[in-house]
Amino acid sequence: MSKTVEQWLTEYSDAHRHPVNRALHTVCVPAILFAIVALLWSSRIAGVRASYLLMILVAPFYLHLGARAAIAMAAQLGACILALHFWPAGIALRPAALGLFVLGWIGQFVGHTIEGRRPKFFQDLTFMLIGPLWVVLK
Repeated sequence: MSKTVEQWLTEYSDAHRHPVNRALHTVCVPAILFAIVALLWSSRIAGVRASYLLMILVAPFYLHLGARAAIAMAAQLGACILALHFWPAGIALRPAALGLFVLGWIGQFVGHTIEGRRPKFFQDLTFMLIGPLWVVLK
């Protein structure tokens, strides 16, 4: 039996109780999400941006969790795409996205060190998809 969105978010929240860890995740999870979309932005598969293909692959999961989850993730991913359309020409996208990706993960692991708990995705990789949702819906 699959979990409801509330069950996923509650379980994720239970591992993110310390205020510093919560604050770091609130900043770092969206940064990592943006970095992933940005790193895939310039790659194409069969003429389609790889970032769009990734969004298509994860959409059924969020749709299964319900309209609220799907809309929350669509808004976040839409914001990523909007930011990429207005990305400054003078800033190389891939190195900036890679740096943001690395800094985001460092921030998350610092938060988990403070929390004293391992990241939830070590238990279940599905939590990689729950993190961005938790930031918006917590």
